[in-house]
Amino acid sequence: MKRFRIRRKMSESTSRIRKSHETVLKLNEVQRGMGLRSPICTVVGHVDHGKTTLLDTIRASGVAAQEAGAITQAIGASIIPIATIKDLCGASFPQGKVTVPGILFIDTPGHAAFTSLRRRGGSLADIAILIVNLHEGFKPQTKEAIEILKTYKTPFVVAANKLDLTPGYRKQSENVAADIAAQEPRVQEYLETKLYEIVGALSEMGIHSERFDRVQDFRTQAAIVPLSALTGHGLPDLLLVILGLAQKFLEEGLRFIADGPGKGVILEVKEEQGLGTTLDVILYDGTLAVGDSIAIGTLGEPIVTRVRALLEPNPNVDVRDRKAAFKPVERVTAAIGVKIAAPGTDGVIAGMPVIAAKDANTVRTEFSLPAEMIEGEQEGIIIKADTLGSIEALIHLFRAENVSVHRAAIGSVSKKDVAEALSQPQPVIIAFNVEITQGISTQGVTIIRDNIIYNILQRYTDYLTARERGETALVRPCKIELLRNHIFRQSNPLIAGTYIIGGELSTGMRVMKEGVEVGVIKDIQENKESVGKASAGKSVAVSYVGPTAGRQVSEGDVLYSVITEEQFRQLRAAVKKLSEAEKSIVREIATSMRKTNPLWGV
Repeated sequence: MKRFRIRRKMSESTSRIRKSHETVLKLNEVQRGMGLRSPICTVVGHVDHGKTTLLDTIRASGVAAQEAGAITQAIGASIIPIATIKDLCGASFPQGKVTVPGILFIDTPGHAAFTSLRRRGGSLADIAILIVNLHEGFKPQTKEAIEILKTYKTPFVVAANKLDLTPGYRKQSENVAADIAAQEPRVQEYLETKLYEIVGALSEMGIHSERFDRVQDFRTQAAIVPLSALTGHGLPDLLLVILGLAQKFLEEGLRFIADGPGKGVILEVKEEQGLGTTLDVILYDGTLAVGDSIAIGTLGEPIVTRVRALLEPNPNVDVRDRKAAFKPVERVTAAIGVKIAAPGTDGVIAGMPVIAAKDANTVRTEFSLPAEMIEGEQEGIIIKADTLGSIEALIHLFRAENVSVHRAAIGSVSKKDVAEALSQPQPVIIAFNVEITQGISTQGVTIIRDNIIYNILQRYTDYLTARERGETALVRPCKIELLRNHIFRQSNPLIAGTYIIGGELSTGMRVMKEGVEVGVIKDIQENKESVGKASAGKSVAVSYVGPTAGRQVSEGDVLYSVITEEQFRQLRAAVKKLSEAEKSIVREIATSMRKTNPLWGV
């Protein structure tokens, strides 16, 4: 089957978008009292299992093709009006029974909407789609996404993707359940085996599930919908399950006062030509208009400003789509993704709340974490993260493993954090998606850094194991090369093909060039899958936070991992545990550092 068989012809697509836009305008006119807003549906799952492709098929768009290195870099949002869903579902659409105006989809790098975005009392999403590769099954990020869904008690539907890649599969019917029943016995047996592998994996995590057409009680069983995100086969069934769940079990949560004060969460902070700093926001309640006073949460006092402009993407268009046009509007009504231009918003952080309110203190009562979330037990680990949502997710997950948390805060690891960690029985700092302040000594403290929670939990477990054995966790040295003609993105972050000359590369590792630190490893992709580590001899795609290609680094550059003098001494004392290649790398690092400090590491 050709890739774009499901796509509409250009004229049909344009007509559909126009009709959808007219529907949205009419809805905005009539929704002036209590009504149902669009449910917010977040798509989560492992890298390359088809999250963005699924939404591209729904929207008839090409966002996935625009992503650098095929890695989703930013959170996206798109409103899909009910007219579009009706068009996709065709004759199977239940006439006269659907009362929600559409679905607001959020696409994320991994599952950032749950770790970065929240509203008081839970996650931003009303419902979620968990994408799983039918043939590969569960991966680390799949399991982590499920744990977070369970933490927030967010209902979800499993999309068992890549049905079209099933050996011997021949599409014979538009109805996916009937189509599976029409396949050859060996194909049916293969699909049943893969389906119940997913059922078994979910059961191990305490979740009952079944194929969507066999579910007896949607309140106690998660529905699994086999489909192909690429061709759209099975997509109508997925959409109808989501709509059914939203209307039957989430209706009270979707009721809102359209003329009430707008409440939203910031997805991204961007610089737009002619507008300055703009905020991509998910408005999940109420109405927001040009000229409204808004309060924005920050790490300190809330920012109070006025909306200078509102820009709304067309229906069926993702806010990340560089080819998409935004139109200025006077007001927007939940639930919708919108771009806000307002003065005085420099320094605003993604994940913070935006509330239409004259009183800045409203932000504190609407979005503040309980005190016990920030100041925890008398003894325990210290958590530093990039957003309040990340902190909440980390605290929940660590406490679920019976790990005590002493304190949690937003921002880089500071000298104060190190001093406080040293006073604890376990001097450990968890650093999620944040940097270590340059120049501070971290001697005596174990800092576990990563941008994937699953990896952080695993590395903390490894630390405990080594501690029980009386071992010191060694920082492995690393030497890498930026491959020529393999710069996929110039900066923010820099994404480059990278060859590991020696040692072990890991996420969270700081790297330097000629003795000068140039950045931090944010993500490592091997065969399109995120991995926490990669060993010598491998070529991988790496995301670097900090450097810009052509400035701090260039193609062909050789970089080394940053090691402190204390770490150098530990490596020297444990030289028997190092390979010959690692010994050579340590010597090269020491030689480089002693060009400016002859006594370095002595």
